Order: sequence, then structure tokens, then C-alpha cells
Amino acid sequence: MTDAKLVHLVDDDEAIRHSASFMLRHAGFQVRTYPDGVSFLEAAPTAGSGVVLLDVRMPGIDGLAVQNELTRKSIRLPVIILTGHGDILLAVQAMKAGALDFLEKPYEKAALLSALDRAFASLQNAEMISDKASKADARLACLTTRERDVLEKLAEGGTNKQIASALEISPRTVEIHRANMMSKLNAHTLADALRIVFAADMLKTSRTT
Repeated sequence: MTDAKLVHLVDDDEAIRHSASFMLRHAGFQVRTYPDGVSFLEAAPTAGSGVVLLDVRMPGIDGLAVQNELTRKSIRLPVIILTGHGDILLAVQAMKAGALDFLEKPYEKAALLSALDRAFASLQNAEMISDKASKADARLACLTTRERDVLEKLAEGGTNKQIASALEISPRTVEIHRANMMSKLNAHTLADALRIVFAADMLKTSRTT
């Protein structure tokens, strides 16, 4: 079993920790249990990947505070909130703060497994997007400043002539920078180059720097 199927169960109720972890292990998940928010937050920085099943009402530090602390520390683990009867308002607050889902106790096995499937799918998508962005950043790093300027203008829809005017260089120089840029990115078409730009979110970065 790999961390791709790791569930972090945070609940102060020992009976729930025991029954839920037994059910999840039987369903093929790896489970780590925590009796309170403090013990989970201590372990979270080195917890690796996984999905968090987080009870919203716990003594000491409650689920909302745990979730806020995860956000503050940039620990990006999908969170499913576990609520008791009458805690819907807290669940809504948790979802506004970034929780993916909530389940009201006592929850059905099918509902729990369905929520976990959605959470692991979101985790996989996030990892794929992050990996794609990292690879795109690495490819863009090989460009010169002027080649990046030309690529940025192309991504904004500029023609060679418009780019030349904006950068105060000749259209022929734009063509040379464009050819060098395409070669370095191993991009056969402008669409290939633009996919790299958008994967790296280059335009957003350039606007904020």
C-alpha cells in the first residue's frame, strides 16, 4: 500500500477511530489515526500525501482551527470534515475555508468511500498539475529574457510586427528570437509553446513581478 491511498483520521472519539479505521483498512486504505488536532498538526509536516478525515468538534483545538493551521503552514492535504448532528454551519464554514466535503455522523460506508474517491481524485489532479507546472517552469528557464518577452507577447496574441513595435526591435529580430525560443522549448507549433506558457502560468507571474 502506498501513500496514494493514505487516510489521516483525526477524531477524539476512540470508538469512531477504531471502527472507521477498521472499515477503511478492510476497504484497502492505509490509515493513520490521531486522537486530537494537536497530535495531527505535529505529524502533518512529515505526513506525506493523503486525505484527512477531520472531526469538526474536538477538545483543545477544533477541526476548523486545524484546517486553518494547515493552510497557514501551506500543508496541502484534501480535507473531509466529519460533523455531528446540528454542525452543518461549521461544515459550511470549513468548506468555505477549503474543505472538499463533509459527512454527518453517523455516516454510511458508501458515502465515506465515495467522498474519499473524490478527495483522492482531486489530490491526483493537483499533483499532476503541480508536476506539469514544474516541468514547464524548467523548460522556460532556458530562455533568454528577450526570448521570454517574445513568447509572452505571442501568448497575448501579438503578431511579429506588433511584437517588434512593442519591444522596439525589428521584425527580423523577433523572428530570430521566436525560432530560438521554439527550438529550446522543443515546440513544433505555436500551440506547443503556448501550452508550456499556460502550464507554468507565465502570464500571471509576469503581471505580478
